[in-house]
Amino acid sequence: MTPAEERLDGHTGEPAVRRMNEEDRAPMGMTVRVIIYLVAVHFFAAFLFLLFFLAGG
Repeated sequence: MTPAEERLDGHTGEPAVRRMNEEDRAPMGMTVRVIIYLVAVHFFAAFLFLLFFLAGG
């Protein structure tokens, strides 16, 4: 098999490049929510850390 043939899809003869489908990605609203939740949880954890740090000192 030549290097050119290895790059071809066996069924269609098209290059075997994985194309990004819309179904492969999470919805934009969910991505934004996850980022907001991560930031909020880190702020809450920092607040608790500060609270315990100041109370213990």
